[in-house]
Amino acid sequence: ICAERSPEMVVGLLGILKAGAAYLPLDPAYPAERLAYMLSDAAPVALLTQSVLAETLDSHLPTVVLDARSPSALDGA
Repeated sequence: ICAERSPEMVVGLLGILKAGAAYLPLDPAYPAERLAYMLSDAAPVALLTQSVLAETLDSHLPTVVLDARSPSALDGA
């Protein structure tokens, strides 16, 4: 999950935990190179983020945008 501290972040974390999954907290304040390294090293199966941050994260992962009108749809899936 890569999101700024907000209600959407809390909802995303609760959804992840309720599903019995694990999460990798990515701070949007980190440099782009660090975020890219963390994503490649951890090899997550999906990315949860906010629409403002979705463009800045260059990811090949299926992405759920938490503040989109229809967050249930996975992009690229």
